[in-house]
Amino acid sequence: MSETAAVVVAAGRGIRVGGDTPKQYRRVGGKTVLTRTLDALARHPNLSRIQVVIAPDAAAFYDECLADLAPGAGAKLAPPVEGGATRQISVRAGLEALDRAGAPALVLVHDAARPFVDEALVDRAIAAARAHRAAVPGIPVTDTIKIVDPQGRVRETPPRESLRAVQTPQAFAFPALLDAHRRAAAQGLDAFTDDGALAEWAGLPVTVFAGDLRNRKITQAADLDEADRTFAGAAAPSGADRPAAGVPMTLLTRLGTGFDVHAFTEGDHVWLGGVRIPADRGVLAHSDGDVVLHALTDAILGALADGDIGVHFPPSDPRWRGASSDQFLADAVARVAARGGVIDHLDVTVLCESPRIGPHREAIRARIAEVAGIPVTAVSIKATTTEKLGFVGRAEGLAAQAAATIRLP
Repeated sequence: MSETAAVVVAAGRGIRVGGDTPKQYRRVGGKTVLTRTLDALARHPNLSRIQVVIAPDAAAFYDECLADLAPGAGAKLAPPVEGGATRQISVRAGLEALDRAGAPALVLVHDAARPFVDEALVDRAIAAARAHRAAVPGIPVTDTIKIVDPQGRVRETPPRESLRAVQTPQAFAFPALLDAHRRAAAQGLDAFTDDGALAEWAGLPVTVFAGDLRNRKITQAADLDEADRTFAGAAAPSGADRPAAGVPMTLLTRLGTGFDVHAFTEGDHVWLGGVRIPADRGVLAHSDGDVVLHALTDAILGALADGDIGVHFPPSDPRWRGASSDQFLADAVARVAARGGVIDHLDVTVLCESPRIGPHREAIRARIAEVAGIPVTAVSIKATTTEKLGFVGRAEGLAAQAAATIRLP
């Protein structure tokens, strides 16, 4: 039994991008979107087999993709199979093909139109499948979401901190997912839009693991244009920042720093890096007082030259009273992505006499990586005291200083 396989769903028509060619067969940076996706997955050492699902009339398009694959990538590709009228039918066709050839232990299901998937995200997907049997990548939601009735009236405004925008690759124990698909098909159900929802219907507990803001899906024509610029090694600035014709555009590294401090007050815990840590006191703050996430948010905003946390989330606004600070960091991260940038590294030093950071270091790193959509290896957490000097030394409060390294067009 092979360890992990992937099903790549490429049977859609992608009509929202316009034109006669489905989006997965459009070229970005000289190669088709599907070729980019397959290259990225094939590079992963722990993916042993890739099953592509295509439309019945797409064989010629698919052959064109194969011609542009990176050397060696084709060795992992099984012969393509034909999909159906819905995504769910296409995924089941891919799963059944894998089963006929020898069922893997785990399977990842990925959209052909997400060519920015990287090794770190696949690592997290495989680990989540092993740990939970059913898991999907998700990123924090930065916009306020409204649930409306058919007349457009607002019925509910769910809290953003409990919401995640779900991506692929979604990761499962293969037998469990195949069984769920077969049960749904037997009941005539074929309209599930993602495998996480199908797994929920089948009674499988589904876990959300850290997605990646860069793992965006190509949906509109503008997404194709942006992907083309990215894969060509250049993102597109606008206005006065646009270089003259013939001058290559590059991503430039920028560094930002941040600092935050909060005084102690009565309480039984503090929030640090999105992790609730038991303590003999709390902190005095308008939001949850997370000095780590506040400092990181300011560091990213500093690298963007886009004000500070108080500009975007003023303490005078009652919406932020007691707010979870992960939404501040998520907003700053989204601003980087909106500018066509990437986050390379986040570094934090916590200054405090207590609580001890060491026992919580890895949990903090993991939470920051999840919110920022970056590998945990790109997050550093350090702690120090001030040798009994100053307000930190007198245990009157705690502070954090942070640095963020990003790249922008």
